[in-house]
Amino acid sequence: MTSAPDLTMPTAIAATDGAKGAKAAAAPRIRLSSHGFSIDHPDQELGEQLMANALGVADREAMDGILRQLVRASVSGGSPDEVNLSFMISMVKSIRPRDSVEAMLVAQMVSVHVMAMRCAHHLASADDLAQHDSAARALGRLARTFPAQIEALNRYRSHGEPAITVQNVSVGDGGNAIVGNVTQHARVIVSDKNPTSAARKAPKTAGSQRRRDSADAKRDAQP
Repeated sequence: MTSAPDLTMPTAIAATDGAKGAKAAAAPRIRLSSHGFSIDHPDQELGEQLMANALGVADREAMDGILRQLVRASVSGGSPDEVNLSFMISMVKSIRPRDSVEAMLVAQMVSVHVMAMRCAHHLASADDLAQHDSAARALGRLARTFPAQIEALNRYRSHGEPAITVQNVSVGDGGNAIVGNVTQHARVIVSDKNPTSAARKAPKTAGSQRRRDSADAKRDAQP
C-alpha cells in the first residue's frame, strides 16, 4: 500500500540513483491556462510535494499562495509568462528557502530581479527622455532593494548575529594585546598641557645641585 506524501513535512525528498531518482527530485513545471495554473506532473500528490519542497513551504496552502504570487509577478505583455515563471521557480529552488519566512523573502527577491531586468529593457528601448528617466529611476530603486534583501536573508539565516571582522594585530616586545571592546576613561590618563607646571614637576638638574653644594661649603668655611 502506497501512502500519500505528507505536505506537513518540509523536508526535501532525497534523490535516488538513476533516471527515476533524478526525475523525482526535480521541481515540476507549472502549466498555465485560461483558468489559472496547474502542476505538470503525472502524480499530482508527488508533484505538489516536490513543488512545496522547492519553494521551502510546509503545506499546500502556502505552496498555492506563493505560486499564485509568482504567477502574477511573471506577467509580461498583460498575461503570465511561462518562461518567466519557470525561471523564477528555478531561482527560488537554487536559493533553497528553509521555512515560510525565507520562502516569502526569496519569492520577493526573484520578483525584484525580474522587474529590474524589465526596467533595464525599458531603459534600453526608451524613445524619449521621460521614458528614459522613469525607467532609470525604477531600475535604480530595484537595484538597491535586491542587495538589501540578500542581507536580510543572510541575517535571518544567521539568527541576527552580527558579522565578526578579524584583523591582523602586531604586538611589539613587552606589549600586551587586548581582544574585545576596550573603554578608556579620561581619568586614567592625565595630560599636563601646562609647560610651567611640567617644569616644576621635572627633576632638578645636576648643575643646580652643584651650585647648592658650593653655597653650603662657603657657609661652613666662615668663622
